[in-house]
Amino acid sequence: MEVKIGVLHAPREIVIESAQSVDEVEQAVAGALTGDAKLLSLVDEHGRKVLVPSDRLAYVEIGEPAARRVGFGAAL
Repeated sequence: MEVKIGVLHAPREIVIESAQSVDEVEQAVAGALTGDAKLLSLVDEHGRKVLVPSDRLAYVEIGEPAARRVGFGAAL
């Protein structure tokens, strides 16, 4: 699924494709916003970990699971 993270004082948002479930992402964001965690930690599809300080979060947009496109002429 696609996750977009807005960061304060940053001109661009962070966009990752995550294999985590919607519930896992929501729990991570809620933990960062309630003060339980100092960092928002998410893992992308390639196993890379993305860390964002919780006091710098502007917004988090959780998208639908991405459909796998196959072939050269795959349409949206």
